[in-house]
Amino acid sequence: MKSLKELIRPNIYALTPYSSARDEYKGRQASVFLDANENPYDTQVNRYPDPLQTGIKEKISGIRGVSSDRIFLGNGSDEAIDLMYRIFCIPGTDNVVAMEPTYGMYRVCADINDTEYRAIVTDESFQPDIDEMLAHTDEHTKLMFFCSPNNPSGNLIGREKLLKALDTFQGIVIIDEAYIDFADCGSMTGLLSEYPNLVVLQTFSKAWGMAGIRLGMAFASPEIISMMNRVKYPYNINILTQRAALEQLSSPEKVEGWVKEIVSERSRMAESLAKIDICRTIFPSDANFLLVRFDNASEVYDFLSERGVIVRNRSRITLCGNSLRLTIGTPQENDVLLSCLSEYAEK
Repeated sequence: MKSLKELIRPNIYALTPYSSARDEYKGRQASVFLDANENPYDTQVNRYPDPLQTGIKEKISGIRGVSSDRIFLGNGSDEAIDLMYRIFCIPGTDNVVAMEPTYGMYRVCADINDTEYRAIVTDESFQPDIDEMLAHTDEHTKLMFFCSPNNPSGNLIGREKLLKALDTFQGIVIIDEAYIDFADCGSMTGLLSEYPNLVVLQTFSKAWGMAGIRLGMAFASPEIISMMNRVKYPYNINILTQRAALEQLSSPEKVEGWVKEIVSERSRMAESLAKIDICRTIFPSDANFLLVRFDNASEVYDFLSERGVIVRNRSRITLCGNSLRLTIGTPQENDVLLSCLSEYAEK
């Protein structure tokens, strides 16, 4: 890869970050805090939160096997995605390459940051052509995005394809593993020491059951993490979010139980859907959802909505014509969905 100095925007590389009161105070016991102009009366939220979320990172480090200096926490994974553009991409000059179809925020963040987005369509099984993606890079290509397991298709990207991108691309390779807990494979975080151009994204929104607190994780080299911490807003993770995350991280066995049941239900749903003749294709999934193709997905979507069952219509997405994305719910919720689809099929 190119050196970080070559990849990072010059103004960002030279940035002097904002220094908050809590950045400057470190490591000593104290009982009187008169440094941050806070209201002194205890409301449980009258103090600023830890700007670097030290306690959460220590917990994540123990669970994920990644050192704390390789962990960034953001306001959802979307903050980490946006920071990749803000750190590496010069507006109006640089570009990024991504597979298509995939998570829509990669393109949205490109548009927000005035960065050309080069989308390369996958094959029919939603596997990217790495040679084709590399062929669309040039000296201004800073980032390459992969989502594995992919959204909306649900499939893992072949590990050999990801390794080829890491070995060949001169810029930063971002692998979004929002759904990795539901896949029968290891995370790419185990390769962080080997590949300084690797950034892995994960989230508390899926397996951890905390979509409402908006907390995302990025794993990368200490140098990239340091740059992300310099550019982020000083107190990007609020104190209530930090408390909720610490509580959930204290019981990972509960999360493992949820994941096991969701994966089991995913298999049951795939088998059951295959028996309903309006379900033309059930795409293989390593995530907590199934992409299913129908003859008339929009009509099925409306039928389900009228019965209070909300799914995601992905019919306008590349290669996903007439397809609905069905999140795996509780066994009871899944039974309601199956019943409604069977009712529609009998019309």
